[in-house]
Amino acid sequence: MLPEAVFGIHNSGLNLAVELVIFFLVVIWLALVYWTYADARRRVADPMLVGCATVASLFPYVGSIVYMIVRPPEYLEDIRERELEMQAAEARLAELGYHLCPHCDYEVEKDFLRCPNCMRKLKDPCQTCGRPLDPRWKLCPFCEAEVGAPPPVPRRQRRRRETTAEQTAAEQPSTT
Repeated sequence: MLPEAVFGIHNSGLNLAVELVIFFLVVIWLALVYWTYADARRRVADPMLVGCATVASLFPYVGSIVYMIVRPPEYLEDIRERELEMQAAEARLAELGYHLCPHCDYEVEKDFLRCPNCMRKLKDPCQTCGRPLDPRWKLCPFCEAEVGAPPPVPRRQRRRRETTAEQTAAEQPSTT
């Protein structure tokens, strides 16, 4: 009994070469399916999209080529690393005293009450000492006055009254 011929080729040497090429193409196709699955897992966070990419790669060669065109450009690990580097850089800038206006991103100093660029109010001054206060503070760290409380009555006025009373008593002649 004669072996079946591939593509109608009855030459055994040529038939073997065609079978090896077909086997090679099937192995490459299966390797592309696995590569698409592995690459999609590293680039895509959604498991449903990973599954869709893998199923699309089951269409021989075309699915993997389409996936290579539409896949995200970065690995998830690289994205996380870049975000961590950005957070670390922002923390270093905050330690150095580098501040930006939250409205216009203009560089401001930490004790500015208003942004010199957009003129928006950044902080309120303490009613007692006038130093800038963070809106979250309940107490002025410079003079220990409560934030939102009315300013204390200055002592100078009381002293003037006392001094005036003492001066008046001193100016009157004593009758002893």
